[in-house]
Amino acid sequence: MPRNNPATLGPTEQLTSRVSHRARSDAAANLLNQGFPYSKKLSSHTSCVNALVFSSGEGRWLASAGDDLRVLLWDFHQEDISRPSAMFLGPRSNVFAVAFSAHNQYLLAGGTDDSIYRYDLSHSPTGLGRPLDVVERHNDNVRAVSCHPVQDEIFMSASEDGSIMLHDMRAGSTLTNAQGTLQNDCEFTDVKCHPTMEHIFATSDNHGKVTLRDTRMAFGPRSSRTKDGIVQKYNTTLSKQSASQLCNPEVSNLSFDKDGRKLGVLMLHYLPTIYSLSDPQPLATCSGRNLSSGIPVPPGVRTYSNSCTIKHGTFSDSIYDNDQFYTTGSDDFRGYVWKIPDLGKLVDSREEISFDEWIQRPNTIAFASKTWEPRYIPQELSTPFCTVNGHKSIVNSAIMHPHFLHLVTSGIERHIVLHSVTASSPCVEGLLPTPSDVRMLPDVNEEDHRRFIHALTTGHSTISEDQDEIDDDTIALFDEILRQEGNADPFTVRIWGGGSDSDSGGVDVDDSDGSDWS
Repeated sequence: MPRNNPATLGPTEQLTSRVSHRARSDAAANLLNQGFPYSKKLSSHTSCVNALVFSSGEGRWLASAGDDLRVLLWDFHQEDISRPSAMFLGPRSNVFAVAFSAHNQYLLAGGTDDSIYRYDLSHSPTGLGRPLDVVERHNDNVRAVSCHPVQDEIFMSASEDGSIMLHDMRAGSTLTNAQGTLQNDCEFTDVKCHPTMEHIFATSDNHGKVTLRDTRMAFGPRSSRTKDGIVQKYNTTLSKQSASQLCNPEVSNLSFDKDGRKLGVLMLHYLPTIYSLSDPQPLATCSGRNLSSGIPVPPGVRTYSNSCTIKHGTFSDSIYDNDQFYTTGSDDFRGYVWKIPDLGKLVDSREEISFDEWIQRPNTIAFASKTWEPRYIPQELSTPFCTVNGHKSIVNSAIMHPHFLHLVTSGIERHIVLHSVTASSPCVEGLLPTPSDVRMLPDVNEEDHRRFIHALTTGHSTISEDQDEIDDDTIALFDEILRQEGNADPFTVRIWGGGSDSDSGGVDVDDSDGSDWS
């Protein structure tokens, strides 16, 4: 047994070890409290980077994928990350989802070619790789891939064809295609396997419905299926007294925390929302109303927004204390990190008010299961723990490393930005202070309009081989999308289609959710 194992140390040595660990933790926490002021660009992609994920466990590998039809693997055990260790080919169109299997034996990718690619990582991957398997069961874009928490051969996928599929790649599996398919009446936008309960998974769709389901009730022969597998529905319906109708924002992303006690939900045209797994009502919303210093954002200054692209959010636990963080990207060209309070504190701070009291608060947005039912106002986490810069356009993904004090972001540009709390790092060199200025969204001008039309009509490409010019075309395209859609009001663009007294899809698991089974 190693000498540094606490079980082998005497009382004095154990005390010294605890004091030393506490000192290191305090020093690291002080560094983390300063945010991530240093960064370095990782520039091996040639177009938008849509998805990022760290491998399970110690997070040795970072997988990235996007519009250049390549999946790249970055090794965080290197002394200086500057280029990917491996490149995987196969996708025929944009990739929007990447995932590692439970023990990192496989890497999976899915996107707009309706297919899922599975790559073998049994040996330390280097060079160029081809898929071990190509799964072609969906009939539309694959929006998400999520892996079983224990079995490397089992994973789930969500598609815009309205189906969630359970895939079992083990030889001799008796699961038929029909038995492994859950069919919805609208597009599924995400699926996530629970990190510790192997039968539990969460789903979201473009009608704004978020549910927790059980595979034993959702899949298999028709006779064994019950309530579409739903064991919990979460209230995602927004209400504002000054608006005549309720609103169901489209949910674009789900994420569990490490222990599976919290669920993070990203909604188009609204704020990231945090739920307790056992509570149908939201506990917190995350905004950028204040700067990380606590000072209110000045009027007219752009802040957190999610209106124009598919964002991904992730939970991260501090490796030095009990703090928990939630991170995502934003339309204001920043990455955001919020510190999430304990569940008990969030429950205590949530307001529940009657409909009669609600009509006296015309400008407050709350959650309501039905028109005449009580409103729930979750705590607004209005001061981000920190924000990160370094991008010229929309940030889609933000993810913290599980062990190093690093945050990685990506989005519309071809660059991945690796952020650090210090100028030195055990795995990357050349870190420099990140510019404090954030690019402003420009007013439309003739040159940007030309680039916008060119990008719109040619699929973001350009006749130039200059990568920076290609980037400029893409940025111009999304600048115009931001000008047109960036300030959309969810109560205008996402009006709830139900009647005033019918179920909005919120919380009652005894009601059917309208799904059909294959």
